[in-house]
Amino acid sequence: MDEVNVIRALSALAQATRLRAYRMLVVAGPAGVLPGQMAEALQSSPTALSFHLKELVGAGLASCERDGRHLIYRADFASMNGLLGFLTAHCCEGQPCAVDNAAACDCG
Repeated sequence: MDEVNVIRALSALAQATRLRAYRMLVVAGPAGVLPGQMAEALQSSPTALSFHLKELVGAGLASCERDGRHLIYRADFASMNGLLGFLTAHCCEGQPCAVDNAAACDCG
C-alpha cells in the first residue's frame, strides 16, 4: 500500500461512526453485513450510515455487492493487511517490539 492510499484509509477511519462500522465489517468476516443491520446495531440513521459506508468503500477498506434487493458490505481484508503492513514495515528497526508501556511512558 502506498502513502496516498494509507492517508486515505486512515482519514476514513478517523471518524467514530466509520470506525465502528469498519470494525463491525471486520468482525462479520467474508459473510459481510446488510446496511440495515449495521444501522440498527450502530444506532445510526440509514442515510448517515450510507454516507459512512461510501467513504469506507472509497478508501478501499470495504466493498459492496448487490444480492438481489440487498446490498452486502464486506471489509477488504487485503487492504486492511496492506495498511497494517505499511504501519509496521520498519517496526523497531527489525528488533522485537516488546515494550513495557509503564517504563516507556514518562507521564510524570
